Amino acid sequence: MRKFYPLLFFFIPFISFPQSTPGDRERYPTFDECRYVTYDREEACFISTLKANVLQEFELPQAVVKDEFKGEMVILFEVTREGSFEIIYVDAPFEELKEEVNRVFNNLPQVKPAEYNSRPIDMQFRMPVKVPLDKNSWKTASVQKFEDIDKNGAVQDSVTQEYDQIKTLPITNQRASSDLNIPFSHELYSRFDDEVNRVGTNFHTASKPFLYAEVQSYYDFEKQTNQLLKPVDSWLGRKVWNEYLFRFQGPDYWFTVDFGLDLQVGKDLDSDLDVTYNNTRAAIFQGGLGKKFNFYSVVYESQGRFADYINRYAESIRPGTEGAAIIPARGVAKSFMGQAYDYPVAEGYLSFSPAKFFNLQFGHSKNFIGDGYRSLFMSDNASPYPFFKLNTTFWKIKYTNTWMSLRDVRPEVTGEDSFRTKFMANHYLSYNVTKRLNIGFFESVMWENDNNRGFDLNYLNPIIFYRAIEYSTGHQAGNAIMGLTGKFKWNDHFLTYGQWLIDEFSSVDVFGGEGSWKNKHGFQLGTKYFNAFNIPELYLQLEYNQVRPYTYSHNTITLNYGHNNQSMAHFWGANFRELLGIARYRKGRYYGMFKVIYGERGFDYNTPEDMANYGGDIYRTEEDRAGETASIGQGNTVNSFFTEAEVGYIVNPATNLKFFGSFIFRNFDAEVNTASTFDNSTYWINIGLRTDILNWYFDY
Repeated sequence: MRKFYPLLFFFIPFISFPQSTPGDRERYPTFDECRYVTYDREEACFISTLKANVLQEFELPQAVVKDEFKGEMVILFEVTREGSFEIIYVDAPFEELKEEVNRVFNNLPQVKPAEYNSRPIDMQFRMPVKVPLDKNSWKTASVQKFEDIDKNGAVQDSVTQEYDQIKTLPITNQRASSDLNIPFSHELYSRFDDEVNRVGTNFHTASKPFLYAEVQSYYDFEKQTNQLLKPVDSWLGRKVWNEYLFRFQGPDYWFTVDFGLDLQVGKDLDSDLDVTYNNTRAAIFQGGLGKKFNFYSVVYESQGRFADYINRYAESIRPGTEGAAIIPARGVAKSFMGQAYDYPVAEGYLSFSPAKFFNLQFGHSKNFIGDGYRSLFMSDNASPYPFFKLNTTFWKIKYTNTWMSLRDVRPEVTGEDSFRTKFMANHYLSYNVTKRLNIGFFESVMWENDNNRGFDLNYLNPIIFYRAIEYSTGHQAGNAIMGLTGKFKWNDHFLTYGQWLIDEFSSVDVFGGEGSWKNKHGFQLGTKYFNAFNIPELYLQLEYNQVRPYTYSHNTITLNYGHNNQSMAHFWGANFRELLGIARYRKGRYYGMFKVIYGERGFDYNTPEDMANYGGDIYRTEEDRAGETASIGQGNTVNSFFTEAEVGYIVNPATNLKFFGSFIFRNFDAEVNTASTFDNSTYWINIGLRTDILNWYFDY
């Protein structure tokens, strides 16, 4: 019976959360002239039409003219649920002014009443009017919705009524213009990649994730989402197909609460396991306070088991002496029901923009630097980590500073049941040289908590070269790397991008031409083709990556370019070359993706006869290297082929919930079969329901 238990997790009923909901949007009264305006224009149309009627019909009494009165009167009135105007109170120094106000409002046409939850309601307003009338500005004269007016005209005590005055405003898409991050999903980013890369734009595409407010000028999220909305009226229908589970908006704050899912069931056709599965439930909370402060949090509770090759890799990088595995791109897992893993994950951050040019973020998540599917600088294939990030954007420049706290979880450095802490800081300067050409400079340094120095304040400097700091604090006190990026937009449909990484600064070894093991570098070259062959939403990408042996490693293993036994750059570590192609297509709510990857990789033999380090595993010391020279693919050479096809349907565009089916074929052809590296093929099919707000990487 035990082999059937995992299926129970896939078919667990959805859990619904109770909520207080405002129902349908609150609607303003509607004059005949405003019958056909859009919802977001209803308020403005009502106010402007009302002011026009009142100021056009109002005749200043002779007593007021004779006294040459200059001042202001305040009109409190109500639009009843029958659609008629009723004066509640007029604050004016002349009785004749009060009479004229009553006359004008009695002559106003009947309107369609205000509505709340699709039911007619009374709605009260406050309207100041200046005398003489020509002192009223059509742009500044205000009509404000007003609550809690006594029928005698007195406003009830503001202190004792302040709780009742907290009102829910009509819901608008506040997220689209906020300083929240757009969740980094390759499929989601491909939807607007062409818009931000048009010739002549001044957008910086390498530092990810992007802010909604950054992209909104190029890609209208609300418009795109509205095009996908289903015409459903029921509460349940809206929540399933169009909206968040719960959302609330006040005058200067908003938030949403939702659940996320990643429910997958599949079969590795060459495995002894009956099924593969993933059972993730998540709670997602996001919002904003004012215009400058936003917050986001997501907590995942997950159980799963995967194709055999992923399970083997996850267990090979297990932490300490007690952890069962580390799920790639997720986190530490413990054993679950003998053949599966339980891996909770939490991510979140605070985002604050104190001024036009700056955005600061503090949180626990991941970052990415590059225009490609892979990154040789900073990728999202490792587990989440604490970070502080400062983005500065002005003129033709975007400057990103990121400081991170990472973990070395190897048994050798685990003490008192806690993992070894290390720190990482990087600078990335992006410069739009012309409307077509972008170049960037990257530098990063890793250091550990040796001599109890903790977070070294030297690395807080957002400008100085990290290589200089590395030498000033001790040559072995840190591990610095540098790199360059470039992108050229040939036209609005076609661009070329690349990265060049240097992890060793000895010019003799780098340019000597003798293949020194110290010649530690890598490069990336790729191209993107948007709306390919004039087919809208067809996205094609071709990319080549190669990294020489021993890149990202260090004699002090803790100082390598890794976190939680995973590379912070390319998924494969080092000692490889790779060619990949990706095609994506979307039409309405339907989408498809096809990916193919061919690579040559060099692994260690790890046999009693040969325990040398051939430079692919960044968690081995360079002192164990196989020789003084090195070449890509050295060691146990493996030719790998990976292809993945996925088709799906976007169930809810607000949360990016998808129903999908996928097929993966992977072939691993080793030169020498060893206990850890051997010939194997995988045929893996999956179907599921996934909230796509992060990337899965199965192309190990």
